[in-house]
Amino acid sequence: MMDKNEEEKLDRLFDFFREIDKEKLITRQTYVTGARRMEDDAEHAWHMAIMAIMLSEYSNEKIDVLKTVSMLLVHDLVEIYAGDTYAYAGVSKQEQHDREAQSADRLFGMIPEEGKKLRALWDEFERADTPEARFAHTMDNIQPMMLNDYTGGKAWKEHGVHLSQILKRNEHTAEGSQILWEYAREKIISPHVGKEIKE
Repeated sequence: MMDKNEEEKLDRLFDFFREIDKEKLITRQTYVTGARRMEDDAEHAWHMAIMAIMLSEYSNEKIDVLKTVSMLLVHDLVEIYAGDTYAYAGVSKQEQHDREAQSADRLFGMIPEEGKKLRALWDEFERADTPEARFAHTMDNIQPMMLNDYTGGKAWKEHGVHLSQILKRNEHTAEGSQILWEYAREKIISPHVGKEIKE
């Protein structure tokens, strides 16, 4: 029979699991393939996790794939409270980080002991100072670009995004994978240059 401490721990964990279900309610500014609707944060995390598994061989450095996938599944949970910040909204990285760090304190604080591992993954992603975090950032940048390409650049057009903004946003993407960045420039970005997306 379960003891009281075990029951309380499981209660905390299941409260947390219910809370993170709210990630499905956070709408991003990227259309899903077919451009029928915007994707949500949970879909974004799932998509990147699959991509990381399948593309890990293209990392510049050897990575722990499970750790990278875990990081991708955790890093946007903080948007449950902080909201999604559109990549081209003009919000400073520091302002976004501060708002999301407060959200991380609140969310992972729901499960103080068990949340330490998740918070460590979130912090590592934010610092981008490990091979796993660098590759996770590459996935986080390429996945929405890929969806923009599959929808004819629809979100970029709606937001008036210029090539210079895309290149600035992706100035560190090659640090996770030079090959994937080259592929993205050639196959995802270039087809839209000279059309609605201009310098």
